[in-house]
This record gives sequence, structure tokens and C-alpha cells, in this order.
Amino acid sequence: MRKGGKRKSTSQKQETEVKASSSSQENQKENHKLTSQAKRAKTSKPQPQLEYFEDKRNLEDLWKAAFPVGTEWDQLDSVYQFNWNFLNLEEAFEEGGRLYGKKVYLFGCTEPQLVPYKGENKVICIPVVVAVVSPFPPSDKIGINSVQREAEEIVPMKQMKMDWVPYIPLENRDSQVDRLQSQMFILSCTQRRPTKTAPPSPGLSIGIRVALKQRKIDRLKKYEYCLPYFYQPLKEDELEQSTEVQIIFPAAQKPVFCEFDWELDELDEFTDQLIEADELDKDKKDAFKEFVKERVREAKKANRQAREARKKALEEMSEETKAAFVNMRFYKFYPVPTPDTPDVSNVKAPFINRYYGKAHEVL
Repeated sequence: MRKGGKRKSTSQKQETEVKASSSSQENQKENHKLTSQAKRAKTSKPQPQLEYFEDKRNLEDLWKAAFPVGTEWDQLDSVYQFNWNFLNLEEAFEEGGRLYGKKVYLFGCTEPQLVPYKGENKVICIPVVVAVVSPFPPSDKIGINSVQREAEEIVPMKQMKMDWVPYIPLENRDSQVDRLQSQMFILSCTQRRPTKTAPPSPGLSIGIRVALKQRKIDRLKKYEYCLPYFYQPLKEDELEQSTEVQIIFPAAQKPVFCEFDWELDELDEFTDQLIEADELDKDKKDAFKEFVKERVREAKKANRQAREARKKALEEMSEETKAAFVNMRFYKFYPVPTPDTPDVSNVKAPFINRYYGKAHEVL
């Protein structure tokens, strides 16, 4: 009996040891599982937050696409330093808008104005877009003029690397341009902005190198004096022909800058006044008078040729073209107010330039 009792006791002891061993293994597994989970929790990377971007509007970059004619090269960056909003221009092309369904030619320009911004008044270069409603391009020429230039130039746009090109809205940019019947055209310019270039070949003489550099500077400077040209033959009769000439008389000390009106000014008296004001040397009186007479002859000849050209153009013009000139409309768009841009609402003006005159409507 004792032997049997001993076996039973031994069996119970082994069973207890097995259970203890099994429990220990389970605890180890559980601890390993918790450790693994803790490690995964530590090493798991945070999920990146989703960023949402506003969809671009269909005509959002229209104002930027229109080249700002006549803007100084070093001012271009200042024009784009603000995120200007031309929502008024975009909405004009929507159904019910002023430009909806019409053929429109657009060009840009800039107007330096003193406007309030962030609590102080600053001179800001404000972008402006002019829209011309017309069945044909309003002009294929550019006017070049400034106070420093002796005479006005009217040159073909292409000579200044400018042309009317179709504007393709964002939603149509995957389509072939030649398949689109564009109703929007922008004045584009392919002239690259001036940059620091490599010096000319050292084989050239200093004089030639200086001349080439100056020629390049003069050509680039012309762009700052460009104005979109427009000739309205039907309204020319309503405008008085100018009787003023710009005079830039070369002199040893300094050039003489003045304006002479051949109807209002008497040449001898005009010249004496310049001498009295120390603007002209007395010994240059006769040379100055001849210079002025020559400029007056040139101006009168130009006026006469303009009248003859207008008369001929009207005779050859079809009734359809005449109607197009009568119905042509100019719209001038300024940026709309936003919290991030200067308020330009108090500096809006209808005047476009000396060729186009005033806009029919300012927006």
C-alpha cells in the first residue's frame, strides 16, 4: 500500500511541475507579445496629414499671360510680388458677362500709384488689363515714344517680338491649339528679360565691344517706351491736329528741351525767352530757330500725310469694317480687393494711353 501511495504522490508532483512549466511558457509568450506590441508602438511612423489644394480657376492666369507693355524690366518682379486677383476679368467671360461669347484682344500695362497697404502709403506698380472687343486685331503696330526720344516711332509688333496669340483656358490645354476656335487673344512678347551675359569676344576692339553693348542696351530700353498702338480712322476728324512739336536742341553744355506751338508761339519771342532764362546760348539763336523751323515742317508734313492716309483708308474701307470700328469697345480691368493685396479702388482711371484714349468702362 505504501508503494502505491508513493507512486501517486510522485505522479501528482510531476503533474504540478508540468502545469507550472506550461504556465511559465504562457507567461513568457504573453510577455513577448506585449514587448513586441510595445516595440511596434514605438517604431510605428505617424500618418501624414492630408493636404488640400484649391482647384485652379479656368482663367486664373489670364492677367499674367498678357504682357505688361511698357513696364520697365527691373519693375517686373515688383508687379508679381502680390497675388493679384482679377476675378472681375474672369467673370466677364462667363455667361451674362460683358465679354461672354465675344472675340476679345487683351493686353497688359502697369500704373505706379501711391496706395495704402498694411497701414502705410506705398508706391505700388499696379497691373492693369485692357480688353478690346473687336472682330479683328485692333492693331499690328506698337508706338515707341518718350521724353528723351526726339521722334515717335510706329513699328510693326513683330519687330519688337510681339504678336497677338490665342489664350488657351486651363480646361482646354490638353487639346490641340489648331482645333480650338479661340475667342481670346493676348498680346504676347518673346523678348527675354535682360540678364548678365558673357562678355564679347576678346578679339574685338574695345570700341566695337562698347558699341555692341550700347546697342543691346538701347534696344532693350525701347521696350520701356512701348505703347499698344491704335488708329481710329472714323474719329480722327473729331480730334484737333496737334500744333506742338517736341524740341531737343543739341548744345555743348546741355541740350535744350522744350515744346513749341507754331500757332500760339512766336519764334523770335520764344527764342529770346530761352536766352533770358539761360537755357540757350545767345550765339546759338539763329541755329536754334532753323532747328525749330525744320521740326515744324516735319510735323506739318506728318499731319498732312496722316489726313491723306485716313481719307484713302476711309474710301477703301468696307461697310462691315466701318461698323466694326463703330462697335469696338475698350474695357479696363483693375485687380479686385483682397486681404493680401493693396487696395486700388481709389486710383482707377479710364485713360489707357495716348493712342487708345479712354476706356468705355472701368472695372
